[in-house]
Amino acid sequence: MSMALYRTYRPATLDEVVGQEHVTGPLRRALANDRVHHAYLFSGPRGCGKTSTARIMARSLNCEQGPTPDPCGVCQSCTDLAANGPGSLDVIELDAASHGGVDDTRDLRERAMFAPASSRYKIYIIDEAHMVSSAGFNALLKLVEEPPEHVRFIFATTEAEKVLPTIRSRTHNYTFRLLPVKLLQQHLATVCEAEGIPAEPAALALIARAGAGSVRDSLSVLGQVISGSGPQGVTYAEAVLQLGMTDATLLDETVDALAVHDGAALFIVIDRVMEAGHEPRRFVTDLLERLRDLIVLQNVPGAVETGLIDAPDDQVAREIEQAHLFGAAELARAAEVVSEALSALKGATAPRLHLELMVARLLLPAADANERGFLARLDQLERRMATGEFQRVIAAQSAEPGPPSRPRKLSEVAPSTGKAPAESKTPAVEEPVAAAPVVAATASGVGLPELKSMWPAVLDAVKSYSRVAWVLFSVSAPLSLVNGVLAVGLDNANKINNARASGHDERLRQAILDVLQLDVKIDVVLAPDVASTLTSTGAERTSPQVADTPSLDDENMDDSSGVDLALRALGATQIGEIEH
Repeated sequence: MSMALYRTYRPATLDEVVGQEHVTGPLRRALANDRVHHAYLFSGPRGCGKTSTARIMARSLNCEQGPTPDPCGVCQSCTDLAANGPGSLDVIELDAASHGGVDDTRDLRERAMFAPASSRYKIYIIDEAHMVSSAGFNALLKLVEEPPEHVRFIFATTEAEKVLPTIRSRTHNYTFRLLPVKLLQQHLATVCEAEGIPAEPAALALIARAGAGSVRDSLSVLGQVISGSGPQGVTYAEAVLQLGMTDATLLDETVDALAVHDGAALFIVIDRVMEAGHEPRRFVTDLLERLRDLIVLQNVPGAVETGLIDAPDDQVAREIEQAHLFGAAELARAAEVVSEALSALKGATAPRLHLELMVARLLLPAADANERGFLARLDQLERRMATGEFQRVIAAQSAEPGPPSRPRKLSEVAPSTGKAPAESKTPAVEEPVAAAPVVAATASGVGLPELKSMWPAVLDAVKSYSRVAWVLFSVSAPLSLVNGVLAVGLDNANKINNARASGHDERLRQAILDVLQLDVKIDVVLAPDVASTLTSTGAERTSPQVADTPSLDDENMDDSSGVDLALRALGATQIGEIEH
């Protein structure tokens, strides 16, 4: 019968301990300088090398060449303490889960007084040290504080906070860490090569994910997959089948359907998950991990190169494409909905129903009557406009008979110094003239007061670029203009992030350039009281969620029209109305 992989490939020296250089480095130097402490506390998650490192320390201390960071491996002590060795009488391993009582520790205290049988030190390795009772620790305290010269203690635990503080204070503490997926994948590839078993990188990445950062757990999973594999070795398909992980193709279909709001495809995916016998929480966990990858790719340039994304190259390429199918707010909301569904699935009696409800919420951002849902709807609206969906709808509506005429903007009226012609039954034919912005002549004198008074007209111009940007800046106000930088206040930090990430600040800059012939750099800042600023400056507008009718007039300036505003504020001359 073959030995388990995690036992076969248990490290025999400090250099062979994977991914714990922050621990093995100081221990090597302590052994090399003969400054080994009399008691150590190794803590950290399971399967990260705590007990293995404790055994290596025992070999290093009792080696005939020692104390040394590199035990010889051939002396009696080294062979006794090898992975498949019989063990040594002078190295005592105790499981505190079954030997943590006060009687056990008193017995240990009495036996510790006897000299080692054949080695330099008598070493006690106490595993699961947090299971020692308070009375047991108190009985052991004096011995740990002042042990005989021939005794050394090494405690190993997954919950260091449960170890008696007086014991912790008398030990040197080292914390072990979980390993990143990429490092685990490389270690698994080394093991497969040593075993002479072919392995696909995608399969090893999947096994490393299943190991959740633990070397021992990952090797156990690898051993399981190897034992059930065929002549092709460790393949991705075999790993998915044996581990119950979600196939990447199924996740791709889910994300692609979510991007285009294909409800039928999403519900078919749920049906396939349940019919294939997948564990629902596993599917939701894998989907959440995929959404996490997409969020990272959106926000971190070079995420793949820096190791933030651990996936095969072909999957990374697909994820990069998928990241561009969502807005930032939309993707964040989807991840939150999936995370909430994962919590709801714990102990659920109707998992299929929970999955279908999750899909329904993903398809309907309006179900969230809060800022999260509002920003997600804005992202969807912007994407639909970019793909031309709204243009097709508008074109279809314009083909209908009797479309309402839209009000004309001031910039569409040609400037002139002439008087309005007398009313005539025969419409006069206008001479074509070159159009010019109304405020072109006064552009050099435009400052913050002019920006505030013309802010409604600027927002109208923003609307021609992007309806989403218009909605975003509907509650905003210019706050300062210094050295060509215009500070624009928004009442919410999420709106600020959306404005910058989606390029809406650039649309606002272009609108200011169109209306006032003033080129400024936009700095979107947080101003929670911007609504009161709008009221005090007379620039308050009707919320786009309440009324969506285009208007030239500023409703809070004594009912004056846009023409009156131009006459009063800009010195324009009225030349008449253009009839439709």
